[in-house]
Amino acid sequence: MSNEGEVFAPMDTGKGYVDWRKVENGHEPEISPGVPKGSIKTFFFPQPEPLFEFNARPKAPDAFILKEPHCPGQQRILFGVRPCDARSVALNSLPYEEDPYFQKRKQNVVIIGYLCTEPCTTCFCEETGGSPLGTEQMDVSVLDMGSSLYVSAHSDKGEKLLVSDLFRAPTEEESEKAKGLLGNGQTNQSDETAQRLRQKELMALYDAPFWQEVADSCINCGTCTFLCPTCYCFDIQDETLRGKGRRIRYWDSCMFPLFTQHASGHNPRGDKIKRVRNRFMHK
Repeated sequence: MSNEGEVFAPMDTGKGYVDWRKVENGHEPEISPGVPKGSIKTFFFPQPEPLFEFNARPKAPDAFILKEPHCPGQQRILFGVRPCDARSVALNSLPYEEDPYFQKRKQNVVIIGYLCTEPCTTCFCEETGGSPLGTEQMDVSVLDMGSSLYVSAHSDKGEKLLVSDLFRAPTEEESEKAKGLLGNGQTNQSDETAQRLRQKELMALYDAPFWQEVADSCINCGTCTFLCPTCYCFDIQDETLRGKGRRIRYWDSCMFPLFTQHASGHNPRGDKIKRVRNRFMHK
């Protein structure tokens, strides 16, 4: 697989958590229940991301010429993406449908998903219209059947990747077993809180008292939005030094107090509870 591009997978960082890392020789992915600490959005929407550079020195050979930065041209293969993280790509792509930087990176990424036959205790895929066994936004899906892996392609990129001696056609018995595991795409999730939320109308939660409880523990650091795969807010800044400069896109966060502050000084979400509520209800 490494012959097709750089391979990234969930890896043990040695710091007590699992995160996305490049797979080197001798390293094995950490395919355990749950998701890595970081999200795959960094492969489409890096932090920070230079948009262009320029030289404002009049006598320089490249004076006032905008130069686009180098974008990784080599294909990147993400192995072990869980259905929830894969599905988040659709939402994360919404503001960037016409963005050439985002789209170029997205075209160079192959998503190999790892389906969840046993959802983790915090799973709420079904509450958001997804499934622990869903294949949305995946190029390839992997189903662990115990003694073997059932691999399916879901895109042209996936089909191309599976043209290899590493794979063989499944037997009839294996196909039937896979169908039985996949079923109708639903799993038994018994979390009582998730079940109650599923029955609630979204706007009925707008004035719910628990928002204050959630806000009380918030310190306005924005880390939740940086780790969340569906958060896509950004800011653009120009940096200059000694006649040279560049325009950079940074991650921004709706949890920051200044995010919605107007030039007049008015801030429609100046209170922490309003920002917390907006972040969750916007999803």
